[in-house]
Amino acid sequence: MLLASVPKIVSLALPSFVWNIPTQEKTVFLTFDDGPIPETTPWVLSVLRDFNAKACFFCVGENVQKYNDLYQQIIDEGHSVGNHTFNHLVGWKTPVETYIENIHKAKSYIDSTLFRPPHGLIRNSQFNLIKDKYKVIMWNVLSMDYDKTISPEQCYRNVIDHVKQGSIVVFHDSIKAWENLRFALPKTLEYLSNEGYSFSAIKASQFERSKQGSFENRKSFSILKKRA
Repeated sequence: MLLASVPKIVSLALPSFVWNIPTQEKTVFLTFDDGPIPETTPWVLSVLRDFNAKACFFCVGENVQKYNDLYQQIIDEGHSVGNHTFNHLVGWKTPVETYIENIHKAKSYIDSTLFRPPHGLIRNSQFNLIKDKYKVIMWNVLSMDYDKTISPEQCYRNVIDHVKQGSIVVFHDSIKAWENLRFALPKTLEYLSNEGYSFSAIKASQFERSKQGSFENRKSFSILKKRA
């Protein structure tokens, strides 16, 4: 079951992950997964620029290797980046050693200690091997822009109906998400700006380097699965 908003019980059950950013400001933390690619990322950067918005881009290493100029543009424009593996591997379907090697390979191209597992799926054994090197960033609002069965309007509503101060919101700068993204992103930025929100990038410096514990309850985590 896919949910646009993560139930509080899930974040409480999995406290080693970052689900939102506590803040005293009326701030939202936008994130973009799966890029950078020339078909969508330059447009996303342009829209963010129009609203003076900063975001965190969880990049696929293979795409950074191909389009390093776009990766550098993301950084030059004041956004942050995170590791999303080299080949967009699904943790639950990938042997532990292969998965860890893929993260390390991506690190050769992506200078960040932020990590988001593709589809939000990672095994306990995989997490235990990266927890001292990476801060695992999840979300509490999912636009579901990649889902071709929902309308662009529903994608937009998925965000504005659930967003709160400190929310981490997921969009995708991917071809798969394009039809929903091109409608929902500017409307979301306009609506939230009018509501008094600002948009900041998640940065590794926001988190203290404390040892993270392991997580349990893999079954309950399955409700977060996204099919991007």
